[in-house]
Amino acid sequence: MTVLLTTILASAGILIAVPHSAEAASTAYRVEYRLKRLGYNPGTVDGVITSRTRQALCAWRETHGLRAGRYTLTSRDTASILSATSRPTTSRSNGLYVNKTCQILYQVVDHKYRRIVWVSTGKPGYATPNGTGYVWKKWAGWHTSSIYSGAQMYDSIYFRRDRPGIALHGSISNDLVKAYPASHGCVRVLRPKIHYIFQETPIGRKVVVYGSYS
Repeated sequence: MTVLLTTILASAGILIAVPHSAEAASTAYRVEYRLKRLGYNPGTVDGVITSRTRQALCAWRETHGLRAGRYTLTSRDTASILSATSRPTTSRSNGLYVNKTCQILYQVVDHKYRRIVWVSTGKPGYATPNGTGYVWKKWAGWHTSSIYSGAQMYDSIYFRRDRPGIALHGSISNDLVKAYPASHGCVRVLRPKIHYIFQETPIGRKVVVYGSYS
């Protein structure tokens, strides 16, 4: 059994265990490590391409003009990721962009991707509607859903007046933010990321939902 000697790296406030072994040289491991460093969360950095890694790859492809999707790691992805030194800028205007294909939220500020965060949108039968909305109400802290009894919501951001129950929000457990659509129509966002997004998102800010999960 390979013995892993571990060095703890502090990078942007993230602790990453880096094994010093032949396995550490694997392409998948190096790709995951670089994705994490650049703010595309691939989950555990272990050289295994999981559903979380595929979310990060999907986000990387979209932000770099590659064919978006949750398909597995390709040589083109590898070359792009391993040669990168920073996140790209974007022509998108200030706003929150929810890609249902990737199950990812992008927070764009001043043509930069400030945050790239896992989300879980509406499951079949409760699909989060595509389209552009604007933040019309914010509810700080914890509160109970007015539609689903007992459902706890945190730092909710409501953005569809035609669907007033639809919001971006944190949940009682981050385990509810699946790598696939699992909500009753809202956009579940990881805590504490939603708290920062809540604080930095003013009333009137654009929220765009697009794509499909298949």
